[in-house]
Formats: sequence, structure tokens, C-alpha cells
Amino acid sequence: MRHLVPPAGYPIAGQPVAAQRLRILIGCETSGIARRAFAARGHDVWSCDIERAEDGSNRHIICDIRDGILNEGWDLLAVMHPPCTRLCRSGRRWMSGPGAWTPPKRLPSGRTWESMKEEFEEGVSIFTTCWEAPIERIALENPEMNDLARARMPDDLPAAHIVQPYWFGHPEFKATGWYLRNLRELRPTEMLEKPERDTAEWRQWNRVHRMSPGPERARLRSRSFPGMMAAAAIQWGG
Repeated sequence: MRHLVPPAGYPIAGQPVAAQRLRILIGCETSGIARRAFAARGHDVWSCDIERAEDGSNRHIICDIRDGILNEGWDLLAVMHPPCTRLCRSGRRWMSGPGAWTPPKRLPSGRTWESMKEEFEEGVSIFTTCWEAPIERIALENPEMNDLARARMPDDLPAAHIVQPYWFGHPEFKATGWYLRNLRELRPTEMLEKPERDTAEWRQWNRVHRMSPGPERARLRSRSFPGMMAAAAIQWGG
């Protein structure tokens, strides 16, 4: 595996700790990966989710992010994995047929159209609540949205900034979208050279997309990449 040298001026791991200490909320995260990355830079960081933190940290708040925590004077909000299954382009076929909100041709086994719409509404509610929070700097992680979701988004929402794990030293393909307010687009810090298509290495890089169905699939597919979060801590928290 060959590393490509980042263009001149790109931040790299190992830079000095940020001079300005920020109060940061990491929303919708249980792994602690993003929280630890920003904490390593000297910031006052808390994570929150409706589930407990995997690392047992006492800097994790169990709550619905919509229940008032966004109003507690944060300098930066990074929301890692808000519900996106019904908002993303790949899930559009389950929500509607041709046009807007016509009956879909088929539904996932055991699901009703009404239950799918309820999940869609929850995803819209969480995303828009976070985007409209009274916080100066915001980064929301979500794939590119389908047309139904985009129609429900705030007018000032920009297009998603798409990055890949291999920009940050992880030999994997997984397009990750960031919706940013008052933050620069993430720049590569440890770019890897992509393998040739249809090789064994290329198939390994597609591990996330080829993951077998199962109860842990959604959690594992949404897990943050430490290299990407280290880059975010340097570039957004510095």
C-alpha cells in the first residue's frame, strides 16, 4: 500500500495542540472516536446519544439530542450518525415510487409504508433541529440526500462535502458526506493510492459495502474512522 504525499499546506497528525479551547458537543455517537479525537487536542468535549458510550466515559450524556442540550453554549457541534436510512439516496426506493410520495413498488420484509414514513420524519426532525441549533460552527454527517429529504431541509443547507476514508489513511471506500456551517471542507492528511478495480485489494477496500446482513451491520457501517476524526479535530478545532 503506497501513501501519497498531501499537497503543501495540508495539516498532518502530530501538529501542536490547538491554542483555543473550545466547548464541543459530539452528537449521535456511542463509539467515542470523535470525542477522543477532539479531547486529545485539549478541548472540552462531550458526546451524547440515546445509548450508552461504548468506552464507559463519564463525558457522555444519554439523551435525545433534541431535548435541549443544543442550547447549552457550545462552540462547535459535530453530529456523527443521525438517522439517515430514509433520507439517503440509496433508501429512496423504499419511500416512494415515481414522483413525490407515490406508493413504493415494494417494502422491506415486515415493514409498512406508514412505519417507513415515521422513520423519515424522525430523520428530518433530528437533522433540521441540529442544523438550526444556536451554535456557530456545525458539522453534520449524512450521505447525499434523496429528493424527498432535500425538499424538507432548511433553505441555507449547502450541498454535502464528500470525503473518503482513504484520504485519512484508512484503506477503505465509504463516501462520507458532511454538511458544514462556518467550517472549512476537510482536506486529506494521509492519502492512500487506490487499488485497481476488481482486484482482491479493491474488494477488501469495499468491506463496508460488502458487509453481511445482521443485527450489528448498521452499527458497524456507521462507525467513525479515527484518521478522519483526527483530521477533523485538527482542521475544525484548531
